[in-house]
Parts: sequence; C-alpha cells; structure tokens
Amino acid sequence: MKKIQIASLSLFLGLLWTPKASAQIQNADVLNAPIDISKDFQNYLNTFYFADELASFDPATGKGTIKYLRYNYKTRQAFNNMMMKPDVEKPNEFPTTEYEVSPELPFQIQFVSDRTIRIKTTSGPQFHPEKESLMLINGVAPNHPELWKYSKIEGGHSYTSKHGRVEILTKPWHVKIYDETGKLLTSTLHDSDFKNTYTPTLPFSYVRRNSDYSRSMGAAFSLEPDEKIFGCGESFTQFNKRGQKVVLWTDDANGIQNETMYKPVPFYMSSRGYGVFMHHSTPITVDFGRYFGSANEMYIGDDEADLFFFIGEPKDILDQYTDLTGKAAMPPLWSFGFWMSRITYFTEKEGREVAKDLRKYKIPTDVIHFDTGWFDVDWRNNYEFSKERFPDAQKMMSDLKDDGFHVCLWQLPYFSPKNTLFKEIMDKNLAVRDRKGNLPYEDAVLDFSNPETVTWYQAKLKHLFDQGVSVFKVDFGEAAPPEGIYHSGRTGFYEHNLYPLRYNKAVAEITQKEKGYTLIWARSTWAGSQRYPLHWGGDAETSNGAMSAELRGGLSLGLSGFSFWSHDVGGFATKSPENLYRRWAPFGMFTSHVRSHGEPPREPWLYSKDFLEGFRKADNMRYELMPYIYAQAKESSQKGLPMMRALFVEYPNDPGAWLVDNEYLFGSSLLVAPLFEEVTERDVYLPEGTWIDYQTKKVYQSGWHKIKAGEVPIVVLVKDGTALPHIALAQSTKDMDWSKLTLKVYASDATTSAKAKVFLPDGDAVQEITVTKKGNNFEVAPNALTGKTTFKTEWVK
Repeated sequence: MKKIQIASLSLFLGLLWTPKASAQIQNADVLNAPIDISKDFQNYLNTFYFADELASFDPATGKGTIKYLRYNYKTRQAFNNMMMKPDVEKPNEFPTTEYEVSPELPFQIQFVSDRTIRIKTTSGPQFHPEKESLMLINGVAPNHPELWKYSKIEGGHSYTSKHGRVEILTKPWHVKIYDETGKLLTSTLHDSDFKNTYTPTLPFSYVRRNSDYSRSMGAAFSLEPDEKIFGCGESFTQFNKRGQKVVLWTDDANGIQNETMYKPVPFYMSSRGYGVFMHHSTPITVDFGRYFGSANEMYIGDDEADLFFFIGEPKDILDQYTDLTGKAAMPPLWSFGFWMSRITYFTEKEGREVAKDLRKYKIPTDVIHFDTGWFDVDWRNNYEFSKERFPDAQKMMSDLKDDGFHVCLWQLPYFSPKNTLFKEIMDKNLAVRDRKGNLPYEDAVLDFSNPETVTWYQAKLKHLFDQGVSVFKVDFGEAAPPEGIYHSGRTGFYEHNLYPLRYNKAVAEITQKEKGYTLIWARSTWAGSQRYPLHWGGDAETSNGAMSAELRGGLSLGLSGFSFWSHDVGGFATKSPENLYRRWAPFGMFTSHVRSHGEPPREPWLYSKDFLEGFRKADNMRYELMPYIYAQAKESSQKGLPMMRALFVEYPNDPGAWLVDNEYLFGSSLLVAPLFEEVTERDVYLPEGTWIDYQTKKVYQSGWHKIKAGEVPIVVLVKDGTALPHIALAQSTKDMDWSKLTLKVYASDATTSAKAKVFLPDGDAVQEITVTKKGNNFEVAPNALTGKTTFKTEWVK
C-alpha cells in the first residue's frame, strides 16, 4: 500500500510540475490552426465566378443551370490608397476552344418538408458524389415536392407551401425565401445588388484558386436591418453573431474566452424566422455582416454549396433541423445526477475514499470520474487499469455501483510512440497517414473512417464495459490531421470536421450495444453529434468571465440542435476560488448534466464548512427536482429542444427575449439567472406573464427587475401556473422512490389550475398532470399515471 501511495504522489507531483499547455495564437500559421476560407475570397490573385442568370430550369424536377460570369479583382490607386474591386475578366486558358469562359453549372431546389427547402449549386462536375452523409440521420434527405405548389411568375418561378414561398428569378438570378405572410426572409445576392455601394462585396459566387485550381463556393444572402443571428455551435463570443465572422473548424480552443471552438456546428438561425444548415464538412467561414452590413457571406470550402433552409419560429426550426440530422437520444436517469471528478484520481484507494466522503458529507452523487491517471503512466491511454494502483478495479466498480455510483473513465484517440498499443495500431493500419504513408504527427491518430479501426477500438471499450465501466469521457478529437489521407479516400480538408462525429458515434454505439443506453461525455462535435449525448464545455478558466462565457456557449450549442450539455463547475484551469465556485455550483445544478472537474481540489468538503453546506443545498435542490429535470429531458430529446434554452425559444414574439444572453430557461417552466459577480442581487428580464421566485416565493410581472438571490446563490423563477414535480431527497437516483411525488404548485391567487409534466423511469411518454384549485390547495385531476405513482400537492405561497 505504501508503494501505491508513493506512486500516486509522484504522479500527482509530476502533474503539478508539468509545463502548462498553451492555446494557439489565433490567425497564426501553426499546426492545426483553424482554416479561414474567407481569405481565398479576398485574394486578388484568384479568379471569381459570379452567379448571373438562370440558364435553364425544369420546374417538375427542380433542376436547372446557372450561368456564371468571370471576374478578377482589379486595383486602383486613389489619393494614397490602393482600392480593389471585382471587374469582368477575360479567359486565360489555352487552348481557348477547350474551356468555358462563362460556365453553365448545375442548380437544384428540393423540398424536404413543408418548412424545409434545399438549394444545391456546384462549381464543376462531381465525379465522386457522396452517396450517404454521416451528418444526416438517414444518410440522405427526403424530397417531397408534392408539399409545394408550383406556379410560373413574371421573370421566373414560384413554389408555395402552407408555411412559405420560394421565388426563383431568371435574370438577375435570385432565390428569394418568404414566410407564409409574404415577408421576405432572405435572398441570394447578385452583383447588381451592390451597384449602390463603393464597398466591393462578392455576390453568390465561387472562387478558383490560382495556386492549385481548386474551387470553393461563396453563398451570399441578404441580411435585413435589425436581423439577429444565433447558433454556429458552442461559440463563446457574443451571443448574437450579427457583425461577427465565424470560422467553423473544430479546434482545441484551450479555453472558452476566445473565438475558436471545440464544437462548431454549420447551422444557425435568424430572428427573422429562418434557419440554415450548411451541409458540409469542409472548413466554413461565415461573415454575418461583419464586412458589409447587409450581406451574409457563407464561404464554404467545398466545391459545391448544399444549403438547407428552415422556415418558422425557433422551435419549428430546431424540430425540422433535428428531423434531418437527428434528435438526441434520451440519456439514462443516473446521468442526470451529480458527477464528481478532478484532475485526477490516481488510485483505487482515492476512488473509494472520495465515494465514502461523498456519502459521509451527504453530497448526492451518481458518477465518479477517473480522468487521465488510471493507466500505468498518466495520459498514456492503453485501456488498461494500472495493476499496481488499481489492484482490483472490477471489484471497486462493483462495490461503487452497489452504493449508487457509476464509473466514468477518461480516454482519447491519440497514441504517442511510447504507448504500448502504438505498434499494433501501425501494424494493423488503423491510423491516419500522410501523403507518403507515414504519420502526419508523432502520435498515431485513430482513423475512424476505417471500419476496422472502429471494430478494434470498440473492442477495447467493451473489455472495460465488461469490467463494470458505465460511461467514457470522449476527450479531444479536434486535431484530426488536415493534410492527412484517410481510409475514406478523402483528405483532412473533408475529414477533419467529421472526425468528432465519427468519434462520438463509435463510442455511443458500443455503449448502446453493451449497456443499453446512449451516453458519452464528449468535448468535440460536428453537425449530427447531438444524436450521441452528451457534451461538455471544454477547459474553462476559473473566472467570472469564463462562467458567463460558458452560458453563452451552452445557449449557442442548444440553438444548434443539442438537447444536452454540461460544463466543469467552478472552471477547470486552476483551483477554483471559493467565492466563484459557490456561485458556479448552482448554475451547474440548473443545466442538463452537472460535473465538478478541474485542477484540485474539487471536492466540496475540502473548502470551508460554509461552502460545503451551500454546495450541499444546491445539490439537494437538483435531486429533489429530478422529476422535473427528467421529464423536461425526455420532451427535449423528442422535440430537438435544448434543456437550457434562450428566452426567445419559448417567447419568440417578445423582442426583449432576443436581447438577453445572461439568463435562460431551464426546460419550459424555470427561468434561471446565475450570479456572474460577487453580488447578492442582479437585473433579471422576465418575459410575459407572472413569475414566482422558487426560493423566496416573491411574485414578479414581466419586464426588468432587480432580484435578490435566495439562500442558494442564484435567481430561479417559476412560470405562474406550473406544478413542479419533486421527489424525496436521496443520495443517488438509484435510491429514489418514484411511487410518491409531490407537486409544488406555483400559482398566483388568480390562477385556478396548473400543469406538471412527469416522465417515470419505466415510462414511455411524458404525461401532463393537471391540478385544479380547491379551497386553499390544488387537487390532482384524473391522470394516466394512476396506479403507477401517487401525487401530493402543495401550494407554494
């Protein structure tokens, strides 16, 4: 035992003395720096082709061709400034008889549903089209032209459904999208749309690079005054993306207060009532009016543009988008409990001690996570517990499970040359190669586009599942070699952003097969990763700024199709200051999943007694609210909604709801406003209706209020007319008694009925329970759960 303790101590000290990791300097040409495609559209050495007119079109099939005109940037000196603008360019190919000056290239419009339009254009012939897309739930998108009625209009063509209209105008070529009231939502931009400005702005076009003759599409669409843009994945910059340039490239951001992203998603939605999915895995840069205020420039690395437009309010858009790319699976009940972690528990003894202390100090917990130190050598992932420091890992996990704890293990898909698996990976050709057939990096990066790699990898995880592991932390995944050659036959230009999706899928599917549920704890994503919950917010700084950035990132990811999301409570990078950790803990408790993790100490009993009591109260609050959390999770997974949602998701007609990014709705009925500074009160915006403070019971009407936090340092309000289901406190979800629930009714004096949503662990649907006022209390109306659970009502006043 003494040797084990010494090994643990030496590893711990080694971790402390390891040089700190540093983030990439953005826009520097270093290894795996994000690729900004927009630079190619600003390079005057390149040639540009502007979409000019609809050369042909068959309304029955939605197929036609667009004629493109050739342009180059021309420079002109004017009073000590060098001006640059596009101008018509003559052909430069030889022989002149063999190449098109103004090519006519394919254009297609399809109708996925009565709210969803697909627009496809190409910049050249497609000799190797992708038969199925990993980003789409069924591999291909459906086409339902029968849902849209065609009519010939002056100057073009029109299609109409019950939710909108699309016009395709011949010359100048435009595709205009309208809602059901006739309001223009957005339109392609033609060169003629910029005749009234001196600012050289590119219309819908493609670029042909002078360097290698490769091509990329520039899909330019209009932005209207006051239009706001949200989404693009877990973006930590300002919530409204209008006026920003967003680079969609999966990156190890090494923090959450910069512009790069662990979880970019090529999807966004507009306050005007539409959303856009850019169906590509290449690098994408979107300029949301940053360069020119009225132009939304989608610079797509691919040589074609495949865009899906969704018409409707935010809930409609998210439902349609996740119908296409997949809705989140429903995680198991225990995953909604508290996860205890740090960097890292090195031994079986530490794991057992933290479990014992969690129960001793009555901190309700369901998961204990072992991070990078469960191998023989810290960080050297070989899927084997250190036999010296974990003498009987299988029995440890069995004992922990008996006490209500599930075990999560860290791992990653990179293998250093000293890893005992390195030679096997190379001998079996399971890693990404470079152009010569060697490794692009010193590490071997698993090639998940190779089915044999997936089989090998999943076997390693199965071995650990067989020992008693419940879930894996799917860390990293952002550094797939951009110049690598993959088994799929594509380069990293196409595979880099897909890598997290392949990685998430591989772990989620073996988890489902072996454990019967879909659950991972992942850092990186791409479109479609929401099918494989859940994901956490990366390596946060321990600061107020990082706490607020986490919220913006979580809200943005939720507006990109992800129902479930978490983050490291208290921040990650250094020991969390007690006053910050105290305020961050309840914020974590009011997200879909909650984990304390980062540099030690993280365990609440290693802080002050006052902190321990406060942490326990916040944790208890979550566990007592588990029936509400569980029902909201189920409904969110079914409808493609985020559990932590921006106010405008529920209140799209409230202009104020589109302006707020420092508070949120947790499910449909709770409004949460964390404390991002060391204060006891804060300004809170309330949408329409009456709201009741969950802790103090004070009643508020819509609008701005300065609200004091309750005993737990956070502001939580309940929508009037809500019956919040509660359960008796237990130290793990395993010990909860779902046969007896309490409906705490938050209702003003004028409210005569309230509703609760309940989903039982063995249920198959969310049930809505109605309670009606009878004298000084509310009574439960007959419900579908009679015989399965009993309800006690309590009017909160």
